[in-house]
Amino acid sequence: MMDDFGLYPRDENFDPLGVMLFKALQVIAFLFFLALLAVSPDSKDGKVDFKAEFMITMDWPDNHPDDLDLFVQDPAGHIAWYRHREAGFLTLDRDDRGGANDFIIVNGKKIPSPIREEIVTVRGILAGEYTVNVSHFRATTGEAVDAHVRVQKLNPTVQVIFDNKVTLNRTGDEKTAVRFRLDAEGKVINVDQRPKSLLETFRNVRANGADIDPKTGVRMIRRE
Repeated sequence: MMDDFGLYPRDENFDPLGVMLFKALQVIAFLFFLALLAVSPDSKDGKVDFKAEFMITMDWPDNHPDDLDLFVQDPAGHIAWYRHREAGFLTLDRDDRGGANDFIIVNGKKIPSPIREEIVTVRGILAGEYTVNVSHFRATTGEAVDAHVRVQKLNPTVQVIFDNKVTLNRTGDEKTAVRFRLDAEGKVINVDQRPKSLLETFRNVRANGADIDPKTGVRMIRRE
C-alpha cells in the first residue's frame, strides 16, 4: 500500500491528487539530478577530448560475419589501417573484425556486438589528395557485401562530402570508395572515385629493402 512508504501522514485524509503531484515532483527532481551529473565539470572519469578535422566511416550490415577493412592514405603517403593505426594525422579509431572478435564487455561478460563499423579520423590539415579504400579481408558467406562509406568534414560545421556504397565480392577484393583533395586551408576542392590500389602500394613497399616502412607500418623484405 502507498501508506507503507510514508508518502502521506497516517492521520490525514487520503488525497490521491496530492500523492500523484508529490510523486511527479520526485521524478522531476531525480531527472534534474541526473542532468547535473551529466554536465558536471568535476566528473573526470570517461571524459573524451575529441578533436578531428575529418571523420571517415565504413559500415556493413549488422551481425554480418565477414571481415571488412578500411584503408586511408594521406597526401604524404601515410596509410592508416589495422596494423598501423596511427599514421601522420590519420588515426584508425575503430577496427572491426566482423564475427571473428566483435564483442563488448558488460558486467565482466563478453556480449557479441551487432555493429559492423570502422572509423578513421583526420586530426590535422595536409594539403593534397586522400584515398579511402575498402578491402574484403575475409569472406565467409560466399556472397557480395555492400560497404557504406561516408566522409564528413567536421569544422567549422559538419559537412558530408561523400556518402555512398561499394560492393565487395570475395576475399582479397579491394575497392576505392572515394578520393578527395584539400587545399592548404582544409577546403575540399575535388571529390572523385578513380580507382587506386593501396594493397599494391604495400607490395611495392616490401621491395624497397628496409625493415619497416614508417608511413605504412609494413614489414619489408631486406634485399641481400
